[in-house]
Amino acid sequence: MPDYRRLRVALLGAGAVGSQVAALLRLHSAELADRAGASLELAGIAVRKLDAPRETDLPKELFTTDAESLIVGADIVIELMGGIEPARTYLLQAINSGADVVTANKALLATHGPEIFDAADQVGAQVYYEAAAAGAIPIIRPLRDSLAGDRVQRIMGIVNGTTNYILDRMDTEGAEFADVLADAQRLGYAEADPTADVEGYDAAQKAAILASLAFHTSVPLESVHREGITGIDKAMMDAARHAGLVIKLLAVCERLRDADDSESISVRVYPALIDRTHPLASVHGANNAVFVQAEAAGNLMFYGAGAGGVQTASAVLGDVVSAARRHIAGGVGVGESTRANLAIVPIGRVTTRYQITLEVDDEPGVLATVAGILSEGRVSIATVEQTVAGEPVPGGGTAPQTPENTARLVIGTHKAKEQDLSETVARLAGSGVVERVVSVLRVEGE
Repeated sequence: MPDYRRLRVALLGAGAVGSQVAALLRLHSAELADRAGASLELAGIAVRKLDAPRETDLPKELFTTDAESLIVGADIVIELMGGIEPARTYLLQAINSGADVVTANKALLATHGPEIFDAADQVGAQVYYEAAAAGAIPIIRPLRDSLAGDRVQRIMGIVNGTTNYILDRMDTEGAEFADVLADAQRLGYAEADPTADVEGYDAAQKAAILASLAFHTSVPLESVHREGITGIDKAMMDAARHAGLVIKLLAVCERLRDADDSESISVRVYPALIDRTHPLASVHGANNAVFVQAEAAGNLMFYGAGAGGVQTASAVLGDVVSAARRHIAGGVGVGESTRANLAIVPIGRVTTRYQITLEVDDEPGVLATVAGILSEGRVSIATVEQTVAGEPVPGGGTAPQTPENTARLVIGTHKAKEQDLSETVARLAGSGVVERVVSVLRVEGE
């Protein structure tokens, strides 16, 4: 091997991803050196417990509980601990000591990204985070670099593998949410406490990161509208399938044109209906995909594994090679472009189509009453279908059970403003002819 300059790499964390990164750094050291133009020496691995079980067989002398001493003197620090603290403190220490940092920590970047990027700018360091938004899928560099000269109009992403696995099986097998969630936990797709996934917190963190890059605007996590999938049931899946649609948990980041011709953005996460002909509808299992619509480049699709130790390690090592190349070339790091400062609008300002499912009294005049309430609320009906429990429905199966003397209405709307739709649904719920608002789903992908 050529006599390359040696760069010291400190690794913080040796979980599923960290242990794979360490193993691959050692296994492919010569090849990585040729690509980076520098010899990458794994100086050590900081862990909380020295005797914890590891997924890979690594020399015991690499492990330490003294992360701060390991950071000192490192050229590149890889943070794969997860969580906010002590990861935030360690990253800031690494940056202030002159190291470039690589992280897959979406929670940290979504909550403290501006602080970390500003610290790097102050000392000319670089923050790399390709693995933080969609696992192995290369999406950070395309948004930050390849599309920097374009105007991204919209991003729709399936960025959580656990929820996509659950919804996909509910759609293709007719399974119930609780049963599939239990399978996901048994297979390791979902944690014992699945809240971060099924309630949309994980996807919201990734949406904040993607939107910040796409629209050159700092997007605080609290500005992301978030809904989870725990309310999705078999009847909703059946209704979607009958309409030629499928339900996916989507992260939607969108550029909006306001009435005064100014621009703003919307960032939101929720279960939504998309047409089965849309590319995102074909994303199955625990895979992720990000669909980007740009003004000049048009439609772009990024697809692949959104999680997994070795898959995510691939993205981390790509960042390590980039960091090594920058060290060899010299110069200051490239700062984040967040100077557009576009306003982030609340969910009420968003305009889209909807599918509203109601349980109503099964008697004459009800449909006319419902249509009148929708019209008064500036919500226009596109389609309507009424079913009675046990009756056959087009496409196979029978209508879901409803209380005695009630029927189910599935109403598709034309585009409407979220605030108008929300107020109208509230009026429907109190109208006296609607027994229950079963669900309200947005229709995306148009």
